[in-house]
Amino acid sequence: QLQLVESGGGLVQPGGSLRLSCAATGFTLNYYAIGWFRQAPGKEREGVSCISRSGGSTNYADSVKGRFTISRDNAKNTVYLQMNSLKPEDTAVYYCAADFRPTGMCVMPGSEYDRWGRGTQVTVSS
Repeated sequence: QLQLVESGGGLVQPGGSLRLSCAATGFTLNYYAIGWFRQAPGKEREGVSCISRSGGSTNYADSVKGRFTISRDNAKNTVYLQMNSLKPEDTAVYYCAADFRPTGMCVMPGSEYDRWGRGTQVTVSS
């Protein structure tokens, strides 16, 4: 069964850091662009960041530029989202997703992604 599993969420104080991981079972992440998305209560899902299958191309939402870094370790079949200088407004459920199209780039609209994980909660609060 093709699955994505997120981990690394939790409760952190403002200004703190977390690293989220996205691991795949049943397929190899290496072949696909991967995106990170988040959804806060009462808000629409938004794209946070994405990385191309080679890792050579990345994109970030303006709200996280300079604070979040996406990376991938294809040997470990895992994509990471390093989140620094966290703010209360970063509180949300974070999801990773795989884009199965044969593209060398990555895009932010969630509608382009084919397989989603179940999410991990990130809460930024003092």
